[in-house]
Amino acid sequence: MISLDDITVAYGSYVLLDKINFHISETDKIGLVGKNGAGKSTILKLICGIQSPTSGHIDKPNEISIGYLPQIMEHHRGRTVLEEALTAFEHTSSIEKEIESVTLELSERTDYESESYASLIERLAYLNDRLSVSHSEPPEVQARKTLRGLGFKDEELGRLTETFSQGWNMRIELAKILLSDPQVLLLDEPTNHLDIESIEWLENYLKSKRVSILLVSHDRKFLDTVTNRTIEVMLGRIHDYKVPYSKYLDLRKERLAQQTAAYENQQRMIQKTEEFINAFRYKPTKSNQVQSRIKALEKLERVEIDETDNVTLSVKFPPAPRSGDVVFKAVELSAGYPGKLVFSGADIEVKRGEKVALVGRNGEGKTTLMRVIMGELQPLAGSAVTGHNVDIGYFAQNQEDILDKNETVFSTLDRIAVGDIRSKLRDILAQFLFRGDDIDKRVGVLSGGERARLGMAKLMLQSHNLLALDEPTNHMDIKSKDILKQALKSYDGTLIVVSHDRDFLDGLVDKLYEFKDGRVREFLGSVSDYLESRRLETLHELERVRVPAAAAADNAAVQAPKEQEKSSQAEIIARNKEKNRIDRKKKNRISYLECEIAKVEKKMAAIEAVLSNPGEGDDIMELTRSYLECKRDHDAWTEEWCELSE
Repeated sequence: MISLDDITVAYGSYVLLDKINFHISETDKIGLVGKNGAGKSTILKLICGIQSPTSGHIDKPNEISIGYLPQIMEHHRGRTVLEEALTAFEHTSSIEKEIESVTLELSERTDYESESYASLIERLAYLNDRLSVSHSEPPEVQARKTLRGLGFKDEELGRLTETFSQGWNMRIELAKILLSDPQVLLLDEPTNHLDIESIEWLENYLKSKRVSILLVSHDRKFLDTVTNRTIEVMLGRIHDYKVPYSKYLDLRKERLAQQTAAYENQQRMIQKTEEFINAFRYKPTKSNQVQSRIKALEKLERVEIDETDNVTLSVKFPPAPRSGDVVFKAVELSAGYPGKLVFSGADIEVKRGEKVALVGRNGEGKTTLMRVIMGELQPLAGSAVTGHNVDIGYFAQNQEDILDKNETVFSTLDRIAVGDIRSKLRDILAQFLFRGDDIDKRVGVLSGGERARLGMAKLMLQSHNLLALDEPTNHMDIKSKDILKQALKSYDGTLIVVSHDRDFLDGLVDKLYEFKDGRVREFLGSVSDYLESRRLETLHELERVRVPAAAAADNAAVQAPKEQEKSSQAEIIARNKEKNRIDRKKKNRISYLECEIAKVEKKMAAIEAVLSNPGEGDDIMELTRSYLECKRDHDAWTEEWCELSE
């Protein structure tokens, strides 16, 4: 459907993307992964035509519909949330007009057997299919469902869009894209401003939708749920894996290990061959063998090990000064703003050394509580007290608003640093991947991930015994998030974190406070335990709703004819038989693949043994070719085995 051919993007002498090639088919749901600044967002811009490549070309059908969600965008004003979402259906009017035009043309033509007439018939069928999808439900019904799924309440749909934050306006734009029903979805960090419930809704929506997806995300669980293919962008090149993210990590590790082994074997073979050449170069009796080996080395396809970008964050928080046993305590706390109560009656206690997460829908009060803890907001009722000797380090989610865009990276820290720490600023910035000329960049030109890293670097300028982090992983790549998570796990102070990143929270916190419907509830356990508990509660609610209906169904079933019961049983038996047949076929294929993999591994080991110590009669070129063929078979069979073993 869409092909990128030898795409290069360069800025002067700096090459961001170097002759990359890949194809997007109708069934592909691709996760683009890589470090911040690797070129993932650039690839999305190239495909939708916002940016042009330095060289190469992109092939795509003329009439293909593409929905693109960038990280940052301008939002419309003057319309309500629902009105803005309904603008996504404006494309249907153009479809209807074209259907009228094509129908009229067909009625006036008599060349029924011509190619152009057949093309018109195909075009009409295509347009009717598009229209039927759009009209599956009334537009307003579709819009309300999608907006609810993305976290909007019914009473919020009549509010003007400009009364919402940038994050909520991003949800409106996402809703418009989903409602426009494009053939290809290009999504750049779609989960950044979504809460856990909305993320799970979007996962299920994208997983079930028949649409091509190219997705940039640093949410590991989201990638695993939605995608069936992973493209890694690294050092200007790409590596394509036909598996979701977690399996890509395993295959990538295996690939690098195989490359290293093949490279080492080849180097040993080359060394021995060169030793033979040098030893017998001037002996007439060995001249033929020497020349044969020289030619073999010249024609040898050298094994290369893929370059890897191992530059990572090096985060280690300073030791935390000792605080009192109780770091923060709220009793019957009500908080909000003039004319708006956000939550009430909250009892919260955070003790020294605890790592606590605040979870819930956006707008339920998590950031409001953070402001109360910081002393920026006074309670409307109840009490909120910070403990003895508590020193708070605060990371706000809106770093782009807090950081001065006119400051440089270095001056941002230099302005607030005091004492001996000033001499260590360059070292601290290097830990957060700001090196060389990077420290002289203005904050205004930094990416979202770079601003997040700079904000985190500010926290290290002094020792804090309470870290209050509001969405610290937004815009951070997966590797950086993992490193930050490990640093926070080893941090000896107290942590309160607001996050919707399930993978980040899992294993980091052991207590949560859920904000829901104006109330705050304590939950002891991991985020996985919390999510499972919430799913069970949802199921229980559904069961309570369905009890009357279930009872009625039971009564009807008692009176149903026995023939119907027999028919139902027969259907169950047939389904079980079919399932067993498919399972047997799958198991047989897995067994076959395991046998073939074992055989080819044995063959590869035998070839490696010969190549490591070749004899005079051994054809090195033929052995190398045979080894590479075996390796290709091995990789293909291993990939299929992984897919079947899921």
